[in-house]
Amino acid sequence: MSPALPEGDVAPDDGALPASAAAGAAGRAFGVYLHVPFCTVRCGYCDFNTYTATELGGGASQAAYADTALREIALAAGVLADLPRRPVSTVFVGGGTPTVLAVPDLARMLGGVRDAWGLADDVEVTTEANPDSVTPQSLAALADAGFTRVSFGMQSAVPHVLATLDRTHDPRRIPDVVRWARDAGLAVSLDLIYGTPGESLDDWRTSVETALATGVDHVSAYALVVEAGTRMAVQVRRGELALPDQDDQAAKYELADDLLAAAGLHWYEVSNWARTSADECRHNLAYWRGDDWWGVGPGAHSHVGGVRWWNVKHPRAYADRLARGLSPAAGREVVDGESAELERLMLGVRLAAGMPLDELPGAARTSVAGLVADGLVDGPAALGRTADGGRRVVLTRRGRLLADAVVRTLAA
Repeated sequence: MSPALPEGDVAPDDGALPASAAAGAAGRAFGVYLHVPFCTVRCGYCDFNTYTATELGGGASQAAYADTALREIALAAGVLADLPRRPVSTVFVGGGTPTVLAVPDLARMLGGVRDAWGLADDVEVTTEANPDSVTPQSLAALADAGFTRVSFGMQSAVPHVLATLDRTHDPRRIPDVVRWARDAGLAVSLDLIYGTPGESLDDWRTSVETALATGVDHVSAYALVVEAGTRMAVQVRRGELALPDQDDQAAKYELADDLLAAAGLHWYEVSNWARTSADECRHNLAYWRGDDWWGVGPGAHSHVGGVRWWNVKHPRAYADRLARGLSPAAGREVVDGESAELERLMLGVRLAAGMPLDELPGAARTSVAGLVADGLVDGPAALGRTADGGRRVVLTRRGRLLADAVVRTLAA
């Protein structure tokens, strides 16, 4: 069961945005997220808006999906026609498992984005993929279609951990898919999950070391969160699985940070490491920096000029609205004032670049000294004693482990 959509205002049937969305648009990057809501198997821990092929039919089927997504792209182009024209700087195809679609369908969706807005000369185009959903030929075809990057859902290199997560791929395939992607000219990221029930610290070390052995230039490592309504949540409630404690998760985060740093990868966001700044995921950075993006697909979220909206969740409802010439948006909200300030704070402090001290609300600045004393915020950065000389709120490693607590303190 995927999470419920947020509550918000009713979105107009034509998708029109308020005039305020255009303010400052020329100075913001514009990206596109393409959601592919299909998986061959639904993993027990996953609460994303995904469906297996047998659950859907008609206009919501995998075979019809690219055409449906193209309808929303055409609608989006019309809605944004009055804003300053910006070529798309990043495209991210997520899911689900996007690569369960045929490469020509993914290429057509990317082509629709190109036709609607144009692509920047240095555009970053990423697709997520499962290791068992690609071949050397499909990866080469993706590169030929204009994709520049692939993010593989590795999750673990340990069979019993993958089994608990209901992952179906053979971990021995990871070095192969990384090599195939690189041979095709694609940049590669590996996604890992730590804190799976039954995963030992040695298991986690094996996973991180296996990822690094591929020579990959980007790694994401996320703590497992067991969401209500998932099959894993039921297993935990029944006592069939036992979750690790916070100390276990902290030890695994610190181990990953040590191993990744020793291999030459720096953290640039709490859960993401890259070899160089050029290897960082620019699409995700746009989210964290509050740029504009249009989310295409059932349940996808969008943000343009402080206006956030979200699409209806079910693929059949999504396809039906677009077939009738209606926006698929289910609701929206305008993020301004204190809400915008809090959101900027929540996202900004997660970045290694931190937040300029003078961009914090006045009351928050008085809390920084205490956070430095508690070892959660870097003292030299806060005092302007770093190389750039600017005073910034930058998390220490302990602060990264307690990032939510830092935000609560600053927002109090």
